[in-house]
Amino acid sequence: MTPTARRQWALALIFVTPAFWGVNYLVARSALGVIEPHLLATLRWAMAALLFAIPTWRELHRHRGHVAAEWRRYLVLGALGMWICGAWVYIGARTTAAINIALIYALSPVLIALVSALWLKERFGRVQALGVALALAGVVHVILKGQWASLAGVTLVPGDAWILAATLSWTLYSVLLRRWPSPLSPMARLAAISAAGVVVLLPFTAWEVAQAAAPVLSGRGFVLALVAAAVPGFAAYLAYAVMQRELGAARVAVVLYLGPIYAAGLAWLFLREPLHGFHAAGMALVLAGIYLVNRASPR
Repeated sequence: MTPTARRQWALALIFVTPAFWGVNYLVARSALGVIEPHLLATLRWAMAALLFAIPTWRELHRHRGHVAAEWRRYLVLGALGMWICGAWVYIGARTTAAINIALIYALSPVLIALVSALWLKERFGRVQALGVALALAGVVHVILKGQWASLAGVTLVPGDAWILAATLSWTLYSVLLRRWPSPLSPMARLAAISAAGVVVLLPFTAWEVAQAAAPVLSGRGFVLALVAAAVPGFAAYLAYAVMQRELGAARVAVVLYLGPIYAAGLAWLFLREPLHGFHAAGMALVLAGIYLVNRASPR
């Protein structure tokens, strides 16, 4: 595949990946009272690691020396991307409102753009900054249901600290994924990162299970973990890794702004929640922002 074709493929993934991540909203919403956060995250990433490893086991075996030499980096990436960005979000969702989660996570693309420009020296001009601002305005418009005055009524609760930590963790994960190059393909690399994430998750899961007074895994809980592994795990993380490799961390970060928009569509499709005019207005702003970030030349 030519570099131009790879870039076009990565640009197309920008509009598909948020739908994969949107499934995680449905999983998190359905998991309360069904499966514990760390157990859900562990099962999710154990199954995702298998999905990544099965087609790439020859490559992983060929580069086993590299994986062994860089095990500390894989543990760091696994802790950031699978433990903190996985279980901690499920923990935070127990005590904070959906609007708080969405507002805090809306900081992530801005932080990634800033850190990438300062640390990775990625070119990010004023037009791209305008694109980020438009996309941020669009997602906040959706979160607030078009009622910007309600922003003053948002209150912080303990769960917000978990979500803020996950937001900062995703920023570091995204930047380090770019900062630490690897000879592995995106899929093989994610197999190693996912396996490392499971290693980090296991002791916390064991403690969680030991504290449980009732059976910790039901058929419904396993299905939720399987869905989380296949869609927002395997499909979303692989697409994100491919986009980062081709487009850069700062530009790809804007894809996160499509998450709440797609989540609204999935909620309408599966949960029969209504769509409103503010969804369309927010989508228009987000799409305009994504266009500016990925089409304009930095100045």
